[in-house]
Amino acid sequence: MLNFEVEKFDLGAFNPNFGGVDGGVIDPKLGVGLRRADTKEPIAIVSDGYTPVQYLTIVEELEQAIRMAGVDLSDAEFTTNVIGKGEQLELTAKFTAHGATVDGNNDWIIPQFKFRTSHNRTWANNGMMGFFRWACYNTLVDGNKLAYVYARHSKKFSVPSFASKIRIASEFISGESLENMKSWYNTSVSRDTVINLFSKTLAKRLDNVKREEVANKVMLSNLMKTFDEENRHLIGRGNYEKYAQRSEGTLWTAYQAATSWSTHVGNKLKVANANTVVSREDKVRKMLASAAWKELETV
Repeated sequence: MLNFEVEKFDLGAFNPNFGGVDGGVIDPKLGVGLRRADTKEPIAIVSDGYTPVQYLTIVEELEQAIRMAGVDLSDAEFTTNVIGKGEQLELTAKFTAHGATVDGNNDWIIPQFKFRTSHNRTWANNGMMGFFRWACYNTLVDGNKLAYVYARHSKKFSVPSFASKIRIASEFISGESLENMKSWYNTSVSRDTVINLFSKTLAKRLDNVKREEVANKVMLSNLMKTFDEENRHLIGRGNYEKYAQRSEGTLWTAYQAATSWSTHVGNKLKVANANTVVSREDKVRKMLASAAWKELETV
């Protein structure tokens, strides 16, 4: 279902009369077409600067991330739904082997991974991993989201960053770090405390004038924006809640902000990208081993 690619094409070349009944040619400034490369069927009109991410590229990254996390795939249920001619994609994975009950008898909760994207820009790149309980007869879903990603197609969606967050969330339900991560998920921290944590670890720099360690304000701002978004979507009301409404989060959302920063390195050269990721991941490991983090773990 996913074994196809999309490509951009000139709308005027596709149909010289597209611009109107008088035979006028469409203004290139209005955009270009997007079509399937195999059937040549048009599926969208996009800006000339739009760079499509092929469905297989995203899915392969996510499958690898889940495999690396050691999730028990026995009895797992996978659903792939390509809508229309390929305009939209919806993926669902249910990890039945990791199911549990709230009361030890009924009300089963099963970890699920959901992802949606599109080529016609009706769906942004968005996905989540979490425990879902299906006890609501009106089809509403209730549960704890362990990882959330949302990015418009125009905002340079990072597949490695997304895959890393899913891998981390997968480790939450299957790996040796489960108990630690459960503790982080339930450990509340104030926003000021997280600012202090990042200032002493990831965003730390040496001021050559004062000759003392200070916070890198740009890096700190980016980290805290991600932290605020994690709190908004993981423990808040998501898109129904305005940005920056919360003054408290958890160690888990602080951890998610750190790991998102470590993998989201932009669209530079691949070699530079790889080196930057390694360097940032090393800084995250040092943060987890720092006195500032250990102090918060014991609260």
